[in-house]
Amino acid sequence: FLDLFEGDHEKVDALNEAVAKRMSFGEGYGVTGQTYTRKVDAQILGTLANVASSASKMGHDLRLLAHLQEIEEPFEEEQIGSSAMPYKRNPMRAERICAIARHVIVLAQDPLFTAATQWLERTLDDSANRRLSIPDAFLALDGILVLVENVSSGLVVNSQVIRRNLEKHLPFMATERILMRASSAGGDRQELHERLRRHSVAAADLMKNEGVPADLLERIADDDTFGMDLELLRELCDAQRLVGRAPQQVDRFLAEWVQPALARLEAGANERLGEPDVRV
Repeated sequence: FLDLFEGDHEKVDALNEAVAKRMSFGEGYGVTGQTYTRKVDAQILGTLANVASSASKMGHDLRLLAHLQEIEEPFEEEQIGSSAMPYKRNPMRAERICAIARHVIVLAQDPLFTAATQWLERTLDDSANRRLSIPDAFLALDGILVLVENVSSGLVVNSQVIRRNLEKHLPFMATERILMRASSAGGDRQELHERLRRHSVAAADLMKNEGVPADLLERIADDDTFGMDLELLRELCDAQRLVGRAPQQVDRFLAEWVQPALARLEAGANERLGEPDVRV
């Protein structure tokens, strides 16, 4: 272009700006060779891999909760949960989310290797690889998000199972509150902590070895060191008192982070819909 414009650098810059504007690019790179830096591709696939990792984390959590029968995926009327065991309802969508997410996360390595092996100028190992890795990552993540939407919109929460599992372990989770209450009443924290440890181990062994409910609260009530009766201990084990700031944190997160993000996305979508068709 410098030869075409007879050595006029300003005209070359003006051409770059004109092409970028015609292509609806807000800005261009400061310096490029034959191509833009392939670190951009690595950043893009890094973002996709981050989304995939979040989806995979969600998928693994759902699979664990499904194992505890606390939640269930949407289940079609004719769906088969297991080829060998008809009664099973495997979380197959969450399993698929985790599987495809693994593929997207691994794909993020491709552009990093490409950017690292550009030599003095790009070669065909650049374009051949990116024509596979970049579209594949977008298509795979699209499939993941379709599954995430499907699972989220039809998720079944078995509240009574959650309540049963929670009540089973509540006494152990409440030991910190019991320790704080007994310490505030003048007890020796170190001694109380050791007694709680021994009572907890004994109660857990009873659950595991004999399959009966834990008697942790009864053990503590019978221990004069704590000075607490069974009624007070059960009050301290109230699940509503053990959630901390979780309800407030969820409400605040939705109001200050999620809703503004959704509003920005909606505004951007509406703006794009109103843009004229750009032809180059």
